[in-house]
Amino acid sequence: MTVRTRIAPSPTGDPHVGTAYIALFNLCFARQHGGEFILRIEDTDRVRSTAESEQMILDSLRWLGIEWDEGPDVGGPHGPYRQSERGEIYARYAQELIDAGHAFKCYRTSEELDALRESRKDAGLHLALKPADLALSPEEQARREAENWPFVVRMNVPSEGVCVVEDLLRGTIEVEWAQVDAQILMKSDGMPTYHLANVVDDHLMGITHVLRGEEWINSAPKHQLLYEYFGWYMPVLCHMPLLRNPDKSKLSKRKNPTSINYYRRMGFLPQAVTNYLGRMGWSMPDEREKFSLAEMMEAFDIQRVSLGGPVFDLEKLTWLNGLYIREDLDDDALLAALREWAFNEEYVRQILPQVRPRVETLSQVAPLAGHFFSGLPAITEADFEGVKLEREELVRLLQFLVWRLETLPAWNKEALLAEVQVLAGVFDLKMKAFLAPVFIAVTGSSTSTSVMDAMAILGSDVTRARLRHALEVLGGVSKKQAKRFEKEYRAL
Repeated sequence: MTVRTRIAPSPTGDPHVGTAYIALFNLCFARQHGGEFILRIEDTDRVRSTAESEQMILDSLRWLGIEWDEGPDVGGPHGPYRQSERGEIYARYAQELIDAGHAFKCYRTSEELDALRESRKDAGLHLALKPADLALSPEEQARREAENWPFVVRMNVPSEGVCVVEDLLRGTIEVEWAQVDAQILMKSDGMPTYHLANVVDDHLMGITHVLRGEEWINSAPKHQLLYEYFGWYMPVLCHMPLLRNPDKSKLSKRKNPTSINYYRRMGFLPQAVTNYLGRMGWSMPDEREKFSLAEMMEAFDIQRVSLGGPVFDLEKLTWLNGLYIREDLDDDALLAALREWAFNEEYVRQILPQVRPRVETLSQVAPLAGHFFSGLPAITEADFEGVKLEREELVRLLQFLVWRLETLPAWNKEALLAEVQVLAGVFDLKMKAFLAPVFIAVTGSSTSTSVMDAMAILGSDVTRARLRHALEVLGGVSKKQAKRFEKEYRAL
């Protein structure tokens, strides 16, 4: 048997370090066994999935040195490798489940579902909805079907007993069926959910081992049941520990930069980032901290993974990156790294139109454009003293902007300007007044190139990181403020 592993990211935003972490361990496990590693794109979310995000995923993984044997860009015998191109396959298998009595069409409305959950909550019952809870009378089911009501396809699940799942790292896992709902397999728009698509794809693509984050443990019973319904061999499951912030909370962009693009843009070396991700819950047999991807693949043993939540410590990564710069890069290599990082022609050409109208000597270029080649600005509270806003309103403005930009699907000057105009209206400020603190947060100065152009050029990750940094400089957002801000933001 040839070992085959996979990574299946969703192209719905910036490429996450958690995706790279899981991809790295899948790659190493496959190579350890002389097997194959596949990349599949989960783009069934029609609203949020974008081609730009998919390309960022491919580029960022390759930047880290992670290569795949089959995928949407390299092809392979088990394509297509984008789930959006496999709709007919999922529909066929969903119908097979319906015909066998393992799934059913559910015509319940969202209002009815909310009412059902609320009634179960009031009764002190598990919130998981079972087929019996969702069942309509035969007459009502027939009426809704005849009137072409929208429906989803749900799987039948047991109401009692315990599901036993075997895990490569954790051994036997038991989950009560009472906690497992009648999972939606096909959405009303005809697209599959993660659960059906991954089971079908993993089977058809010959995946033998599924290494994924531990957040999927509660879904394992549903997947195991689907394999039983189809009569298929189930891949070996291995649920990896989640990456954690230093305070042990789940790694999130609100507490730590999570996009691979951020680390790339901040000047981290790819080999250092890959090395650091390899240290997340795993260690070399000789316990050394610095090692290459090739060395990790050669020495890899999944049983050396620790289940304690590995802490993603930015200070430790920065230390390791410095080690690589000092020990691995001579002057020529360092110069090449600098050119590739930010002093390349493509990037500099974006900046030149911003500085040319503002300089009279070449020596003025570096001070004016320094924010394009730096990390987080060295700002203090005093830098915001000239902003004519009360402290809380200033913090609220920056927080609202961060939240607004986190959901921006396309990152360009026009889209950014539209978001800023909306928020300027919310705060009843003219554009110049609204952008005054943003200018300082993003460029580190009150006089520099256009802040809107700077945001577009710097990119989403660095821009948001600088805005969050400004919030911290201003004292951060208290828990009390955060609750109130979130309520006000949702009311927009």
